[in-house]
Amino acid sequence: MMREGQVRIPAGCAISGIISHDGSDIGGEDIVRSIAVMHDRSNGLGGGFAGYGIYPQYKEYYALHLFYDDERAKSACEAFIQAHFDVVNLSRIPTRKHKRIQNEPLLWRYFVQPLPTKLQESQLDEREFVARCVFRVNTDIPGAYVFSSGKNMGVFKAAGYPEDVGEFFRLEEYRGYLWTAHGRYPTNTPGWWGGAHPFALLDYSIVHNGEISSYDANRRFLEMFGYACTLLTDTEVITYLFDFLVRRQGLTKQEAAQGAAAPFWSQIERMEPAERERLTYLRNMFASLLITGPFSILLGFEGGMMALNDRLKLRSMVIARGSKRSYVASEECAIRVLDRETPVFSPEGGQPVILYAKRKEA
Repeated sequence: MMREGQVRIPAGCAISGIISHDGSDIGGEDIVRSIAVMHDRSNGLGGGFAGYGIYPQYKEYYALHLFYDDERAKSACEAFIQAHFDVVNLSRIPTRKHKRIQNEPLLWRYFVQPLPTKLQESQLDEREFVARCVFRVNTDIPGAYVFSSGKNMGVFKAAGYPEDVGEFFRLEEYRGYLWTAHGRYPTNTPGWWGGAHPFALLDYSIVHNGEISSYDANRRFLEMFGYACTLLTDTEVITYLFDFLVRRQGLTKQEAAQGAAAPFWSQIERMEPAERERLTYLRNMFASLLITGPFSILLGFEGGMMALNDRLKLRSMVIARGSKRSYVASEECAIRVLDRETPVFSPEGGQPVILYAKRKEA
């Protein structure tokens, strides 16, 4: 009989991220190699990637990546897109046949800008207009799902192991300054294409290992502000949470992290007056957005990424911060397959680590 310590039980999902601090290109094959060594942390029900800087020729346009169940959904969605956007390019998302990736939907991408007349009629800023159009598609057009909507970035995800998903989407053909990846091990939500990570809205993307016990409270709060959680997984709400705090409320990413993974009241009470007042405000103002439960999160955004653990650090996460490249992963092995030298450290619970790239002009 196997005894404790003689059998390895993976601690849930796998996450990985790579960033180039000087903005130089990283091939998609690198992030696939990184996530692949954590194969045992996922179970084949979801894998995915987010790449930033991958569409330099269309960097001024929103890149909409879509799943369609059938041609009827595609026709209805394209009619909506053409009524609201100027479409400068559309095509199938390039893929290759893979024996372990089955039942794929129709996969299309569109490079778009809001039509000036529609934007003026809406009386919204451009990014809010695009976000609302994304929710319109995902809630009102059956069989259509926008799973990526940022500029010069894209999400690629499917039901499968992440290394198979990377091969399926031909990630070795893409180059970018930032990549994140996820291998899914769903425990209480369905394994399907839409439920794979990353989850994205505009240029924000989230990969997540853990379980969000505050999901219902977070979701109800966000739905009051027009966010629609339709994808049957707790991770979706984290994406919208950071979009709300940073884009719509104007918080810094540091402040948003301190609201989402706020210190305990007992810790706040011992702080210096100015810091105590600031964190008391964040906890009270955004109490419904406090994320509870075990988690490690990677937030990708234009120009960087942020790593964040829950306050008690109940999920593993290690970071290697180098002068040219930095790495974040669930396990050190996912870093060492790409970098054998840079020292690693484990971030403190509730303390965000934000890594930036100095982007080059294409």
